[in-house]
Amino acid sequence: MSDGPLECSGSELVAQSLRSQNVDHLFGVVGFPVFGIAAAAQKLGISYLGFRNEQAASYAAGVVGYLTGRPGGCLAVSGPGMIHATAGLANAQANCWPMLLLGGANDSYQNQRGAFQEAPQIEAARPFSKWAARPDSFARVPEYVEQAVRTTIAGRPGAAYLDLPNDILTATGELPALPAAAQPPPPSAALAEDVDRALKALRSAKRPLVIFGKGAAYARAEREARQLIEVTGLPFLPTPMAKGLVPDDSDLSVASARSFALQNADLVLLVGARFNWILHFGRSPRFADAVRVVQIDLCAEEIGHSVPAEVGLVGDARTILGQLVEALEAEPWRFDGDEWLRVLADNAAQNRAAVDAMVRDEREPMGYYRALHAVAERLAPETILVNEGANTMDIGRTVISHQQPRLRLDAGTFGTMGIGLGSALAAAVAQPDRPVVAVLGDSAFGFSGMECEVACRYGLPIKVVVINNNGIGGGVSSLDPEKKPPTSVYTPNARYEKVMEAFGGEGYYVDSHADLGPVLDRALASEAPALVNVMIDPKAARKPQKFEWLTR
Repeated sequence: MSDGPLECSGSELVAQSLRSQNVDHLFGVVGFPVFGIAAAAQKLGISYLGFRNEQAASYAAGVVGYLTGRPGGCLAVSGPGMIHATAGLANAQANCWPMLLLGGANDSYQNQRGAFQEAPQIEAARPFSKWAARPDSFARVPEYVEQAVRTTIAGRPGAAYLDLPNDILTATGELPALPAAAQPPPPSAALAEDVDRALKALRSAKRPLVIFGKGAAYARAEREARQLIEVTGLPFLPTPMAKGLVPDDSDLSVASARSFALQNADLVLLVGARFNWILHFGRSPRFADAVRVVQIDLCAEEIGHSVPAEVGLVGDARTILGQLVEALEAEPWRFDGDEWLRVLADNAAQNRAAVDAMVRDEREPMGYYRALHAVAERLAPETILVNEGANTMDIGRTVISHQQPRLRLDAGTFGTMGIGLGSALAAAVAQPDRPVVAVLGDSAFGFSGMECEVACRYGLPIKVVVINNNGIGGGVSSLDPEKKPPTSVYTPNARYEKVMEAFGGEGYYVDSHADLGPVLDRALASEAPALVNVMIDPKAARKPQKFEWLTR
């Protein structure tokens, strides 16, 4: 029997290269020319979930990158399949999550001849990724895979695209040497003088505020973040996906006084967050005109973006927070602005009282707050929550608290609708020891509802709660057969739970708050995938907000 060189196909070589780079999770829809990659990956022990739509699969790949620090892979067929998957490519890039899109392509020798599903795929991927390329030979596939993976995790994390033509995937040859797994660069620290300047600025502030972003959560900075808040006594505000970095129930959390805190802070310590739309660009009227900024970011180009930074600390959030804590141990300081803390606490208490009244509202049909509170009461502390849908997501952020980091997944920086089921399935395979619950609006569920079949096929016991108001932002109780439905209205009282039942999961329909608690208890205790369809008032609204910043 010969002990000569191992032979493999191009598809097998791609799978071997992915395994050597510790890409442990693939999601996709198989077809020409990527059938062989999925099959070879499964044989090598890589987890592959076959989805019903490339969009949801691509969202899943990005979520794996966020939760694990290693890119998830999305496998897409040529042409339309790859184009569908650019949704997740863009979402991962906007959120700064490691993600790898593998797109099949026509044979190279058919380029510009009108080949089957021929498309300018590299050009399409380039605006939405850090890196996009096509291997020029069978032998260089491992090199390209390593470079793609390395790019997703180096510097500011992001997305990469690898174009895979059929002639390379069907080629055969000797298995080339596989590069070692790409590793992220060592965490970088800030300059000592910048640390001193940052602390000097904090000490001089009368109304300081710490804002934590999901970049700090990605950096696994929870221990250092909690130490900083404990040592300094500074009030803090998390962005949505940074919730739990410091526990939401901390006395120093000002999430319930968000608007007041932003408008009145005279100095902001911005940690792994960006002054984009989520933080109102750091500008008036949501921030004080003369607000001072101390900014921690991995990317030097982000320092001073939108608002000039008085002090910029460039590097890893966890490392730099550790530097601040270490400096404070050598020269202790604690914020003593009792008046600032008092007015923040008073404003938070007023807002909580308004929310509590809506939570206790027993009118039928239910409103958002009553329904979401019932969910919040029943979530185990370690639950990964996927929260999507305009009001469902925004109110959910207020009603559902987190005491641990990286447990909230939502529309994120890109404001992407449709991430729900893909994110939930990704969380279920990336962290199988945690329960996963997706709380989605009815519109949000519609983007990815068929992925319930994936949960049932693979036995992933995710729970889906659909907050159903019969439309986008609100619907109607019934349709007038003589009129065309309004543009934002869906079928009233649609039985979305039947979708899960159709594939073998459990479905529940609830239209009263008295029934909601027991039904949720039953669904959450089940070992099967389950969907609870919760009917609420089509005219239900959230606590009044001011959105003048959107037009400024």
